[in-house]
Amino acid sequence: MDRERFSKQLDFLREIDKVKSIFRNTVLLDKSRRENDAEHSWHMAVCAMLFQEYANDKNLDMCKVLKMIMLHDVIEIYSGDTFAYDTAGRATQAEREKAAADKLFALLPPDQGKEFRALWDEFEEYSTPESKYARLVDTFMPIYHNYITQGLMWQKMGVTKSKVLERNKHIKAGSEVIWNYVCEIVDDAVAKGYLKDG
Repeated sequence: MDRERFSKQLDFLREIDKVKSIFRNTVLLDKSRRENDAEHSWHMAVCAMLFQEYANDKNLDMCKVLKMIMLHDVIEIYSGDTFAYDTAGRATQAEREKAAADKLFALLPPDQGKEFRALWDEFEEYSTPESKYARLVDTFMPIYHNYITQGLMWQKMGVTKSKVLERNKHIKAGSEVIWNYVCEIVDDAVAKGYLKDG
């Protein structure tokens, strides 16, 4: 065993434990509290496995998808979580997150740091079938949570139907089936008063 390499891997594991303390603006389905980034990534990973049959691309590299899912939010240890509909926060998000990725993945042995950073970059660049599928799951989960919790955070944050559809229209690039479902539940949320029309 290369002790120096192993030590770097352990350092990374200790550092990413902090992701369990990064709380998002999505609440658990029982409405008891906000979820943390680690819970979100786990739920996403399971969702990705369940929904694979609905992906536009039937030849996805699911191992790569799951790696992207597990790594996509670890940088929020340094950058913080940016609420999807926060215009000011989103203006600086890319810069903050790139700096965070530089810092975090540098903790790893160089070969793993390069691999993990490439996976994170691929997710962010949104140009491959795997990144499109991983991103659809990432954005589907908060929509679904809001629908099941009767729009709790949508209402609290002043989100409207047009904002939800505009912000999440990329879902269609990963799965037309899931996009159609999103449109259905968004319309139903408006009809039930969970989400403002507008």
